[in-house]
Amino acid sequence: MFHGVMTALVTPFKNNQVDEEAFRAHIERQVEGGVDGIVPAGSTGEAATLSVVEHKRVIQIAVEQVAGRIPVIAGTGSNNTAESIELTKAAKSLGADASLLISPYYVKPMQEGIYQHYKAIADAVHIPQILYNVPGRTASNMEPETVARLSHVSNIIAIKDATADMAQLTRTMMACDNRILFYSGDDASVLPFMTIGGAGVISVVSNIAPKTMKALVDAVVTKDFETAKAMHFALQHLTDAMFVASNPIPVKKACELLGWMRGDLRLPLTEQSAENTTGLQQVMADFKSDVETLRG
Repeated sequence: MFHGVMTALVTPFKNNQVDEEAFRAHIERQVEGGVDGIVPAGSTGEAATLSVVEHKRVIQIAVEQVAGRIPVIAGTGSNNTAESIELTKAAKSLGADASLLISPYYVKPMQEGIYQHYKAIADAVHIPQILYNVPGRTASNMEPETVARLSHVSNIIAIKDATADMAQLTRTMMACDNRILFYSGDDASVLPFMTIGGAGVISVVSNIAPKTMKALVDAVVTKDFETAKAMHFALQHLTDAMFVASNPIPVKKACELLGWMRGDLRLPLTEQSAENTTGLQQVMADFKSDVETLRG
């Protein structure tokens, strides 16, 4: 059900409120770009700065706008297990197809705490659930043994791995023995990730380059590695530019430069430097030229 390119959506703001019109238009752009799913209210969607009411509304808008055309995987994570359960219950009731849950950040639980957190949510809400390991944001790493334990829970179906650590990924895949799927959470390593068994990517870059990321992933699936390599290299500078500042600062600026939405952020995120914006503009111009050449 969940495979290929799934975009971790930005959340547009206008006057410090969710810009529903821009958000709906952005979702349509993703559907037209051929992505295989969308992820509203995740890290890229500034979920940590949304109120619970706003968080639920963002999920609701996504479900309404997609109208069953592609899966909606709702970000329902929190460092508070009870709040994660509340958000996951809401996602299910709103019609989301699955939930994406981050390991608890800031509190730095031990491996047993990470296991119990995910297990409690899975037990409380019968909806397909995706684990999310991103040590750079959580200050904790899900060890292969912990993922393997969770892979036995019936409604835990996958993990988003943003470590870019192919050795750990390999050990985790071996420990899980094909019980769950693996999605890349690192745009720069989608090609190697998928060649060792990944099912797709939950992508930041596909907010602005859905067709190219889709072409890369589809090429790997069909074993057209020359095309996959071409798309991998074409995306590299753009991917670099998306992470010169904390996500989603650069990708929202890119969306603004394209005229799709305002680049408004919520504190504590702030505007990226003028130097980085100038560089981003050049990278985006070069990217467009490169991709047009690659596709003839």
